[in-house]
Amino acid sequence: MRQHHTQSQPDEPCVVFRDVAVRRGGHIIWRDGNFSIPMGSVTAIVGTNGTGKTTMMQAELGLLPLDHGSIRVLGRPAGDANHLIGYVPQSYTSDIESNLTAEQSVLLGLTGTRFGIHRVSREEKSKACNALDFVGIADRAAYRLSELSGGQRQRVAIAQALVGDPQLLMLDEPLANLDLASQRSVVDVLAKLNRELGMTIQVVAHDLNMLLPVLTGAVYLLDGHPHYAALDEVLDSNLLTHLYGTSVRVVTTPQGDMFVTPGLRTDDETPQDTHDPIELAALHRHEGGSR
Repeated sequence: MRQHHTQSQPDEPCVVFRDVAVRRGGHIIWRDGNFSIPMGSVTAIVGTNGTGKTTMMQAELGLLPLDHGSIRVLGRPAGDANHLIGYVPQSYTSDIESNLTAEQSVLLGLTGTRFGIHRVSREEKSKACNALDFVGIADRAAYRLSELSGGQRQRVAIAQALVGDPQLLMLDEPLANLDLASQRSVVDVLAKLNRELGMTIQVVAHDLNMLLPVLTGAVYLLDGHPHYAALDEVLDSNLLTHLYGTSVRVVTTPQGDMFVTPGLRTDDETPQDTHDPIELAALHRHEGGSR
């Protein structure tokens, strides 16, 4: 792995949306997309199901024609910089051939073919080894994916996306279906990527809590419009309540940690099962994740 170098000017945004509208199934799913995502940021893409979170990434990759407007990624029109982007799809851990070893899977990020069809060079094997080492599972290189835990497989997926030295890493629901320990290990990798390599990262997410220590901002899809804001602006109880359609509280602990938690219902007949904010902090504290 090498430190992130960009061909863009230091102050140039990583992603720029200008009056973007996206159509899916004959219907406009969101419009009036006007925002920029800074270089070197870690951004969550949030919204309820069906609002177009994955669609936004597809549009950035040039895989979906725009109904209106334009998108520039890494200083180029959407789709023209895909060789500088690492992408981890939501379905990776279920779709990838489980008989491949971790190393073979990572090599697919370089060769694009299954092991045995393409001659692997010493340099390619070295890159795969370095990527696995960076995500903390070099000792599992010879293990078949079927022998790895869900969290380890997700880190293999990240290593595969990193092996080509991208400038932008996109991940679609990387924490889905993982236990808390595995979620934390994945977030630790994202924090390390941003901290040590200065990599720009986008993450589609439903639950912000585990990601909060590494996030710098969020794109939220609300009322048919995408918006970008710095994290402190997004962590607003009224905004999140509107966004998710249910009561949401933003809790700050005495230690300064912030958490998003369901708000109390006003219906007296509904039983309450809530945790004290300090208890939440103990459950979710992410050591070494502060920016």
